[in-house]
Amino acid sequence: MQAVIVTGTSGNLGKAVAQKFFQEKYYVFGTVRKSDAFAIAKGGVIWEDVIVDLTDETAAGTFMKTTLRKNKNIHAAVLTVGGFAMGSINKTTPADIQKMFQFNFFTAFNIAQPIWQHMMKSGKGRLYLIGALPGDDTLKSKDMVAYGLSKSLLFQLANILNAANENKDVITKVIVPNIINTPENKKAMPDADTSKWTNPEAIADIIYTDSINAIDDGKRKIYV
Repeated sequence: MQAVIVTGTSGNLGKAVAQKFFQEKYYVFGTVRKSDAFAIAKGGVIWEDVIVDLTDETAAGTFMKTTLRKNKNIHAAVLTVGGFAMGSINKTTPADIQKMFQFNFFTAFNIAQPIWQHMMKSGKGRLYLIGALPGDDTLKSKDMVAYGLSKSLLFQLANILNAANENKDVITKVIVPNIINTPENKKAMPDADTSKWTNPEAIADIIYTDSINAIDDGKRKIYV
């Protein structure tokens, strides 16, 4: 049975992605930070969430080793864990940057590195990182400096992994949302026009469809 790794399955996007692959009969390995881990078993398909601190290299490594012992047939990995913070260049401290790097870069890198290595050995796989417009366009990060810097590293990481894939069918892409339609974003922006926001389920559908498309379209960024 093909499997997928989805980090941050207690979040809005992670849950939607995990649910999509689960519905498509994939074995889902998820991660959560809080003590709300659970396992779903239905019709021979399993969705299993594990509590793991992905900022901890050792904990992330243990999760990956355990996961690969259970199922080496990892079709895709979708790394949704992250955090957000406002802050202009005048108000941003090194501690602010370090915190965002931990939340947005290391939580991805600590899983991306071992799963990419595994995919390279098997010769195929799809890896999805969750970027952001402030990480893709510096003009959009002037009021969220630490956040923008941390997200920009994910684009660079994707470039590096793709440059090192030795022409194997192992592709890393960055999902670049505009604004995701979540309760948290609605609460933070009560007067915003939500008609142009993207639902987590729509992003999940895009990721799933892209992952099963055997033709490489050459695109490494997916704007949603």
